[in-house]
Amino acid sequence: MKALLHAELLKLRTTRTFVAVVGTAAALSLILVALGASLDVGKDPHALFTNNSITYIIVLLGAIGMTGEWRHRTITGSVLAAPDRLRLLAAKAISYSVAGVVLSLLVTVATMLVGTLILAGRGEETLGAGGLADVLWRNLAVAALLGPLGVCVGALIRNQVVTVIGFIVVAAALEPPLLHAVPSVGRFGPLFGAPGGILGVDEIGLLAPGIALATLVAWIAVMFLAAAARLRRRDLV
Repeated sequence: MKALLHAELLKLRTTRTFVAVVGTAAALSLILVALGASLDVGKDPHALFTNNSITYIIVLLGAIGMTGEWRHRTITGSVLAAPDRLRLLAAKAISYSVAGVVLSLLVTVATMLVGTLILAGRGEETLGAGGLADVLWRNLAVAALLGPLGVCVGALIRNQVVTVIGFIVVAAALEPPLLHAVPSVGRFGPLFGAPGGILGVDEIGLLAPGIALATLVAWIAVMFLAAAARLRRRDLV
């Protein structure tokens, strides 16, 4: 398993798409925080630091990384190198969880530093150590879970375009309206409802952080089992 994880992390680091998307998302996060801290009077620093692009982009990176195995016809070689398909899927999920944590840590700390300096310079309210730590664990938890979710759904659907577009549509066009229309159902959504509860997003009807965390873990478990069943029983092409 250790060798598999090392191989997946190496593959992840050396993929041009991964580097380009991460670089763009990190730069966008810093720009948005700088603009938010500079232009918004009385901006809640907790909300300012909670939402950064990396926290959510990792689900797309996980999906792209998994579906890319079929798009680029490398899945056969991956399975030949690691015949246990369940272990291969687990290694991919764990590698994107690790990547999510590392990237979210770097970007969150950077945005906190930039945002705090700007807010302090303007005489605005800033977060203390406890508030910053609260934001940090929330961002890391969501990033650690959304990466594996992307991998599992990607392994289940396999088509890269369909998977990526599906994630975007669900996160942007389906879950938010559902949350507002039927909060008792929408708050359990895997891309907006449950992550929003973990992050402490200011939305009515969201789950408490602990329950939201358990909900997202349950989504991943279901998707992992479904993806593992398909990967083990069906042809690779």
